[in-house]
Amino acid sequence: MNRYELAAQLQFFKDIGVESLAVGAVGEAQARERAASSGEAQARERAASSGEAQARERAASINNGPLDFPAGHTAPLQDLESVRAEIGDCQRCKLAPKRTNIVFGSGNPSAELVFVGEAPGYDEDQQGLPFVGRAGQLLTKIIESINLKREDVYICNVLKCRPPENRNPEPDEVAACNPFLKKQLEAIRPKIVCCLGTFAAQTVIQTAAPISRLRGKFFDLDGMRVIATFHPAYLLRSPEKKREVWEDMKQIRAELFRLRS
Repeated sequence: MNRYELAAQLQFFKDIGVESLAVGAVGEAQARERAASSGEAQARERAASSGEAQARERAASINNGPLDFPAGHTAPLQDLESVRAEIGDCQRCKLAPKRTNIVFGSGNPSAELVFVGEAPGYDEDQQGLPFVGRAGQLLTKIIESINLKREDVYICNVLKCRPPENRNPEPDEVAACNPFLKKQLEAIRPKIVCCLGTFAAQTVIQTAAPISRLRGKFFDLDGMRVIATFHPAYLLRSPEKKREVWEDMKQIRAELFRLRS
């Protein structure tokens, strides 16, 4: 890691609210960077030249029907379109009458990494896109912390409609939406799914354990590696937890490298 890269990393820490770092921690980070083999860098370059870069071009939301996506994504895109078509003008639960928009999801339909939140908020309900408010801005910075862009990943929620006053999802609402989340993940076939917060983690992993016990470890689910971390909205209220999320993101980055090799 040269001084410019180190400066960029320190700026990221400042952006997500980490105001100080132990010298030892910085040294450990530099050592880990040096330990990364040159073979990984060569593999990434070969992957980019073989067309993987095209697979990471920005894909628009498919909330309102068929859209054009990059070449090479025909099969997963069609699957996602079919899932969206099946949802239709959903009236399956009590959230439907008060919603403004169904928030299906957005991002790369062939993403290696998918983020799953719990439900849309006010901004998301208005725009029909996931994570566009303050929590979404923080999520973008978290994604960028592992050298990815928001358009590289896919982002969705367990619920597709906003609960009143942003209350917690209720069991019947999760039961109505969960089949469509499963179909989204089947269509995308990501290497890693990162669950944001308690409800997303409990729904995807199928457990009643709290997020404090689930975060920071990988679970195997239908050929995907699943990890949980704190929801960005929680980090806005509890900024002291941002360092733990950074540790989780480092695990995701390392696991992506391992799965690509």
